[in-house]
Amino acid sequence: MHFEVKVEVSPREGIANPEGSTIERALPALGFVTAGNVRVGKVIRLQVEADSSDDAKSLVEDMCSRFLSNPVIEDSLVEVLEE
Repeated sequence: MHFEVKVEVSPREGIANPEGSTIERALPALGFVTAGNVRVGKVIRLQVEADSSDDAKSLVEDMCSRFLSNPVIEDSLVEVLEE
């Protein structure tokens, strides 16, 4: 079966996030004074073949720990979207 999977990769708490800091400093100048704690990461969407949704999630979590993210400084959240 084919599964659509979405991976959200974000910097761990305490890790510097210069892109987020730059955006956070710029937002008030544009009139968005209520926004804060901006963190910038990445989203990866892919399709995998697996026997079940759980197997697809496990496969992609393994991809994250080995290649798609840096587990030392990033967290990843894997979501199976559809079959």
